[in-house]
Amino acid sequence: MDGIVQAGTAPFWIALLTVVGLGLVEIISLLLGASATGLLDDGIGHHGPDHHDAGLLGGWMSWLNAGGVPILVLAVILLSAFAAFGFAIQSLATGIGGPLPALISVPLALAGAAPVTRWLSRGIARIIPQDETSALSQVEFVGLIGTVTIGPLDQGKPGTVRVKDRHDNIHALRATAAPGHLIQTGALVLIVDGADGLFQAIPAPQELGAVDTKEG
Repeated sequence: MDGIVQAGTAPFWIALLTVVGLGLVEIISLLLGASATGLLDDGIGHHGPDHHDAGLLGGWMSWLNAGGVPILVLAVILLSAFAAFGFAIQSLATGIGGPLPALISVPLALAGAAPVTRWLSRGIARIIPQDETSALSQVEFVGLIGTVTIGPLDQGKPGTVRVKDRHDNIHALRATAAPGHLIQTGALVLIVDGADGLFQAIPAPQELGAVDTKEG
């Protein structure tokens, strides 16, 4: 154990344990029919605070989250990279002469983690399902059949609908049920409207659901 927990590595163990905690929170929230990632993004915006309103902090967040990944994913990437650089720095320093104080090791780890986080966020954004579309492309999702993955859908907080577009790309759309509908998780739905990254869905007509099931 002494060989694992080196002197001066407490901040990096805290970062690593925070990553584990975030993962557990997301798993538990999904089991309860919600998503911590989705709720967090709804609260502060998918790309973090608006850089026009948040000044230097917003500008830094915009640079860091170049790929536009969900905030919780960005936090996991940053904390993991911070911990990895921290352990590496302290291991090297210990081998040379002794562990560095936190006032030195923490800024060094952050300096290494920031560009790595930016690079990884851009890469991950290319492979994970996208939950936002531009205003010009949203019309392409209207009329598609999807499955409610996070619900139920009502007229309150958005849930998530998984759809496949005409190019066989998978998207996770933020959606609510159209007025007068309550749609359970796992149900097939028809996307009928969308604006500003939020869609409306209705239960898929039986004949369309049957066609979609055969094609899937």
